[in-house]
Amino acid sequence: MTSKIFKIKQQFLLSLLILLTPILAFCQEPAVKGLDKQIDEAFTPFSNFIQSIIFFSIPLGNNVSIPIVLIVLILGALFFTLYFGFPNIKYFTLAIKTVRGDYYTPSANSNQIVPDDNVRKTILDDMPDTIRDEAHEGEVTPFQALTAALSATVGLGNIASVAVALSLGGPGATFWMILAGFLGMSTKFAECTLGVKYREIDADGTVHGGPMYYLRKGLADKGLGTLGKVFAVFFAIMCIGGSFGGGNMFQANQAAIQFLNVIYGDPTSIPTSAKTVFGVIVAALVGVVIIGGIKRIGQVTEKVVPFMAVLYVGAALIVLGLNASLIPTAFELMFEGAFAPMAITGGFIGVLIQGFQRAAFSNEAGVGSAAIAHSAVRTSHPASEGMVALLEPFIDTVIICTMTALVLIITNIEGQFMIYGQKADGVSATSAAFSSSLPGAEYILTIAVVLFAFSTMLSWSYYGLQAWKFLFGKSKQADITYKLLFCLFVVIGAAASLDSVIGFSDAMIFAMVFPNVIGLLILAPVVKEEVAKYISFTKTYKKPE
Repeated sequence: MTSKIFKIKQQFLLSLLILLTPILAFCQEPAVKGLDKQIDEAFTPFSNFIQSIIFFSIPLGNNVSIPIVLIVLILGALFFTLYFGFPNIKYFTLAIKTVRGDYYTPSANSNQIVPDDNVRKTILDDMPDTIRDEAHEGEVTPFQALTAALSATVGLGNIASVAVALSLGGPGATFWMILAGFLGMSTKFAECTLGVKYREIDADGTVHGGPMYYLRKGLADKGLGTLGKVFAVFFAIMCIGGSFGGGNMFQANQAAIQFLNVIYGDPTSIPTSAKTVFGVIVAALVGVVIIGGIKRIGQVTEKVVPFMAVLYVGAALIVLGLNASLIPTAFELMFEGAFAPMAITGGFIGVLIQGFQRAAFSNEAGVGSAAIAHSAVRTSHPASEGMVALLEPFIDTVIICTMTALVLIITNIEGQFMIYGQKADGVSATSAAFSSSLPGAEYILTIAVVLFAFSTMLSWSYYGLQAWKFLFGKSKQADITYKLLFCLFVVIGAAASLDSVIGFSDAMIFAMVFPNVIGLLILAPVVKEEVAKYISFTKTYKKPE
């Protein structure tokens, strides 16, 4: 089996190299710059049109407007918080216990290889490194599912988007960002419960799940079969586009710029050939991991995510420690700015919108993407994964984004590198904030950016693959085709500057919100039923000695 997997990897990387060869030959300075600009200019009108629809905003006066997609996310999160009785509070301890494995006991037959193929399919459906029995159907542990999903949400948004939110909304935006993360916990709780409830498991043990499945199957159970199919197909198309752009090209592009900027010292002096080489290396690393599927992704992210979180949070704690006397002042500015904002930030509504918008775009609660990763968990209780998932916005937004905001506010007390009311370059502003108190922090930030981007690409490759298979079938050919395309876009994203393409793909990601949140509202009673079952199970559970 090991040699077979090794051969598959060799074939995959060889195919990838063949695909990339024309690009490497073509990626000379004048050609690439000319080509990406031509594509960008040609695609801009269409991209702007789609973005104007998805991000259509309602004007609120005082030069402030709010995107409808943000209204859907906020109202949806508020509804789920109230409907489920504040699960973000009352189930928090239970969530910790669940992700720790307190209610998870593998059977004695786990990973047992059964020679008879018929027996294998009806009893164990076993796969290497996968626990497969009637009580624990799935491919990854609760912790691996959490880190796989976290790797997609904890990313450049935690570094760049927070700085943008503060630059436009002032310190007060942090308060509303935290509140949005708190409410988003309830949305993740609902969508990941449904992800496990309606997932499908192949004869070989491979799991397929996410909004595509609970929209199609769940709405059909409610007598809305046609609507469910339309929603599912629409979601899958948007998910594929989003995986190539925001979940891939944008990540590769920002990682390349940040990494090479440390070497060249000036982003404008970085040659396209260097970006291309960087992209090829990253594409090869991504390819090695994603060929192994969600199990390999889970195994990598359970190591990478804690490391990158400790690295980034550790640097933030050092900066905060060095400026401990200013922390009370920072919190004072947060609360004052939240309810009595400066005029330049667009007033109270403007600050609120900036905080909610950046938090929603950072933790992806309501987008439905995390439900795809969580669907692969080993559990017979769908609500157990809802419990695990509600920790994501807490870690992503309430902890990591807040720490970034504190660093920015404390180091910018005198307006050293950021003027509130004027949009800042997110990564540059955060880098300047860290470096002002911690010399050499730009190197730590570079490592964090590259790891954040890499882990985000891993998870979004899985999201896009699941959507791809939902539309085009679950064959090996479909699998390898998507993975090759994904790796190809890593190189393109790193080497080119396709702003309109990436903007379009971001719009596709947030287009996923509309069918997902509507479906969640319809299926909320199903979630409540599953929660009651899991709570009952935990009360009677006794862990074997």
